[in-house]
Amino acid sequence: MPLPRLIPCLDVAGGRVVKGVKFQGLRDVGDAVELGGAYSDGGADELVFLDVKATLDERGTLVQLVRHIAERIAIPFTVGGGVRSVDDAQALLAAGDDKVTVNSAALARPELVTELSERLGSQAVVVAIDAEGGVVRSRAGTTETGLDAVAWAREAEQRGVGEILLTSIDADGTRDGYDLELTAAVADAVDVPVIASGGAGTAEHVRDAFDVAQAALLASILHENPARLVSLRAELRELGVAVR
Repeated sequence: MPLPRLIPCLDVAGGRVVKGVKFQGLRDVGDAVELGGAYSDGGADELVFLDVKATLDERGTLVQLVRHIAERIAIPFTVGGGVRSVDDAQALLAAGDDKVTVNSAALARPELVTELSERLGSQAVVVAIDAEGGVVRSRAGTTETGLDAVAWAREAEQRGVGEILLTSIDADGTRDGYDLELTAAVADAVDVPVIASGGAGTAEHVRDAFDVAQAALLASILHENPARLVSLRAELRELGVAVR
């Protein structure tokens, strides 16, 4: 069985990493390339970069930034935000990333997930689900969809997605722990890996996430002190969690 993955997540706006609470009050926390490099050097298993303004600004993902990131880091990374077509995804892969994630565009046209999976392979496609109260929201959490998160995860799997990135808006940035109930419900409903996102504040929170998901996304717990990644891995081992 694969070891669980620790995946720092960098929300990007204008080339800078930002972080808020429950998707609100975004604040600048550093340069995307520099911070990504620090996590790569610090032993992250993977990285996720999400352009949180691309959809709201009606523009594509910053391909040039992806090139700079690919030159700096030595681990796999996923990029999302503004991916609306197979061409958009292929441009990101050509720039150097390993996987693409889709969210709002896939909700607007679910066939996009099928097209991406068929053209790029399931291993390169991640569907990001942002949920509040178990219900999916789109456009960086600003728009209600009325769609049940578990139902959408099942459909995404049927359409060939390789992973689900599940973010609890209720827990995002709170450092009070992951939404384990929601994460478990989604993970139990699909056979593809689920990445738990939103709420990590302690090693115990991450351990608990690994009980129901295959990977844990990390943001607030790390951004103010990237070196925390190394000590977090040691803490997890002390808690009996097998990590790389």
